Amino acid sequence: MSNFFRLYGEKLLNAIGTHLFYVLISVSIGFVIALFLGILLSRVPKISKYVLPVLSVVQTIPGIVFIGILFLYLGMVPATVLAALSIYAIFPVLKNTYTGLIGVSEQYKEAAKGCGMSSLQSLLRVELPLALPAIIGGLRMSTVYIVSWAVLASMIGLGGLGDFIYIGVSTNNNTLIIAGAVPAAILAVGLGLLIDCFQKKAVPKGLRRDAK
Repeated sequence: MSNFFRLYGEKLLNAIGTHLFYVLISVSIGFVIALFLGILLSRVPKISKYVLPVLSVVQTIPGIVFIGILFLYLGMVPATVLAALSIYAIFPVLKNTYTGLIGVSEQYKEAAKGCGMSSLQSLLRVELPLALPAIIGGLRMSTVYIVSWAVLASMIGLGGLGDFIYIGVSTNNNTLIIAGAVPAAILAVGLGLLIDCFQKKAVPKGLRRDAK
């Protein structure tokens, strides 16, 4: 074990840092876009029956194929990975945001209107807080997915924990495979727990049961 860390310790730390960078940036970008689109679609639900199925089809495209296509146009730069992962990060948050917002009872909207709130005030003060459990559930799902998909960055030479996994597979070195897989699993669990902690702080106790 000590020999492994002597040989690969620095590379492993760099790979974890790169992997975490891809995850945090792409999930952040995807979350902002998804939140905006989810709010927009909740205002025009007739369009959502066309948009959501199209986006769900995009989610079925294998990650390596999508990254490969972007690689042809953007080249071997971090933006290639971030663009691909950001797109994959959108759908879980978008779907949950839309579902959470259209699931807000009309009585709450009418009460907000009766209090003299504008549509924007109703959205910010009533609808989004009530939809927050579902939104956070989508964020958790998206984050866990992106941690696993980020290993694909190594396929185009852009680092991350995938380097250890793919080198280990190609050389039949189980130690390297574990060195890449275990930190990725820990990242997924750790980030999921952080999001759960955020949920406990941001979501009223009575609404947490709705988060999935």
